[in-house]
Amino acid sequence: MPGNLPPESASFVGRERELGLLEGLLRERRLVTLTGVGGVGKSRLALRAAARARRERPDGVWWAELSPLRDPRLLTATVAHAVGLADHSAAALDEELCAWMADKTLLLVLDTCEHLVADCRHLVGELLQSAPGLTVLVTSREPLGSPGERVVDVRPLPCEGPDSDALALFRARALTATPRAAAAFADPDRAGIAAEVCRRLDGIPLALELAGARMRRWSLEQMADRLGARFEVLADTRTARPTRHQTMRTAIGWSHELCEPVERLLWARLSVFSGDFDAAAARAVCAGGPLPAAGVERVLAGLVAKSVVRRTEERGAGTRYRMLDTIREYGHGWLAELGEDRLVADRHAHWYAALARAADRGWLGPGQVDWYRRTTAERAQLRTALEHLLGSDPTAALEMAGALWFYWFACGHVHEGRSFLERALRAAPPAGAAYNQAQWALGLTAMLQGDMDAAREIGAQCTRAAARLADPERELRAAYLSAVAVLMPGDPVRALALAGPRARAGHGGRTSAPGWLLCKLATGYALCDLERYEEATAEARSLREVCTELGERWLRAYADYILAVAALGLGDHGEAARHVRAMLSGKRLLGDRFGIALGLDVLAAAVAALGDGELAARLLGTGHAWWRTVGRPQMGGSPSLTALRDRGERQARAAIGDAAYETAFLGGTAAPTG
Repeated sequence: MPGNLPPESASFVGRERELGLLEGLLRERRLVTLTGVGGVGKSRLALRAAARARRERPDGVWWAELSPLRDPRLLTATVAHAVGLADHSAAALDEELCAWMADKTLLLVLDTCEHLVADCRHLVGELLQSAPGLTVLVTSREPLGSPGERVVDVRPLPCEGPDSDALALFRARALTATPRAAAAFADPDRAGIAAEVCRRLDGIPLALELAGARMRRWSLEQMADRLGARFEVLADTRTARPTRHQTMRTAIGWSHELCEPVERLLWARLSVFSGDFDAAAARAVCAGGPLPAAGVERVLAGLVAKSVVRRTEERGAGTRYRMLDTIREYGHGWLAELGEDRLVADRHAHWYAALARAADRGWLGPGQVDWYRRTTAERAQLRTALEHLLGSDPTAALEMAGALWFYWFACGHVHEGRSFLERALRAAPPAGAAYNQAQWALGLTAMLQGDMDAAREIGAQCTRAAARLADPERELRAAYLSAVAVLMPGDPVRALALAGPRARAGHGGRTSAPGWLLCKLATGYALCDLERYEEATAEARSLREVCTELGERWLRAYADYILAVAALGLGDHGEAARHVRAMLSGKRLLGDRFGIALGLDVLAAAVAALGDGELAARLLGTGHAWWRTVGRPQMGGSPSLTALRDRGERQARAAIGDAAYETAFLGGTAAPTG
């Protein structure tokens, strides 16, 4: 079943009435918003309800987490990425997202919208108008205020009675903290004390979890006494019965007071992280003063034990940590009180800028897949760092945005990359190697979007700047950009002149560096377009050998693609299928949707030529589905790619007939692209 629901990372107790209500509402209404105080359990309720709704949504249930997002300009890109749309077109992304959803029956969950209410209201309105099969479930501290919105106020867990949901959650969290707590809850007299703790905390799940975590060190009686004293202080200055907002803030403040001084310091400094992070980042960003780097992980473990920080194990990303928004906001207030907010934000930004540079250096090596996974996992932090640097250090922002060229270009973040690169180039002085690198990266995003006029102009600017810098690598990169910008519209002769062997030899440079290898790739494409298949094969084999020696996968897969196209041209259809299957294996490993779409069209052509029209039709249908996720069918109509696909379709139709072709093609379009 397609979708991207995150795993449940916290206890879930009760809520059967709310789940039943949501089950009905998600069938009847198209926009449902869960509101309530921070910590009341809106997100975990939405996650459980969304999981139950899967079977009724053939196109999936998709989760977009918005809590790390601070720039509303990136809202649409965040939602598009969440649903698997890696759009490469130059059209407005909201229009492409609406078009992609138009014929789908799916549930979209927008989690934590209160800081983006107006922008979410606008985007949701456009999506619902364009996609009749779309249902949207929102979590927010306030409603969107959209027409037709059904608002459900998520209330705290019931506290009354010996079997209340609040008591069940408190007990579960206490037992997680220490098995010794079982004796307290088994004693009927002491269970009454536990019920009073739950009432004091108004049944708010996060407050109950924070209290349950303290059972590791305290008895139930100590818990009740200390919690009672904390609320009596509150009652001296506020109403006798605190509101839910006051209760939640008081519970967090109480947990804060009970932390060791170094734990409070780390809590404050961790608030700079938007979304999840790893231990290395926590050490680099949060160490200093009374908190040495060597002690950060020990203190972090203490915050995990107290439920202030949540720890998860993610496939491909390892151990990650995160704070819930309510807790992070409290910590950020303390960070400002300490006067460290700018200092820690600077550390955070420069740590992730250094990570971007390391990823750039490691991209063409054996760690490429690991870097792909790591940059994907760190997406929220990279955004936060770039936003900060754009305001505080434009030169560093320019360097970071340029260093992430492969992330924008090869990992499906074209719209986002173009936006960051344009902003960084406007803010920084227009000279130097970093400016040239960022300008080149901008040209790559324009080229992928089909904006070939911009790509050619930027390629020319990069060529002139590289000549002034006397840097062969930058000259080769500019040559690649210029070559592909003329190749895609149909001028392989000019592309060969710009990137072919003679041109490369004229520039010099390292034959294992990105510029040289990218030019070899462009050369292979151009030779195939010119039907010089033996030369294309030689160029691609040479490229593949270098990539294999480097341990590189992304370029190597495209070398396999050229070998497949050349084999088709030479009439060796079995060899073509073998090469393209190798290509698809590499592209799936790196999540390269554009490459997968390209490969499926070539595989279909090879299979059709081998006489299996039904399989070819299914592959073309699946390729069509993947092309839709990048918004650029057959690279926007590139003549050579369109001709190759059309030839495969003609052969498949001839083999099985139009009716059978349409049936198989339609079946292929239903293949998952998540």
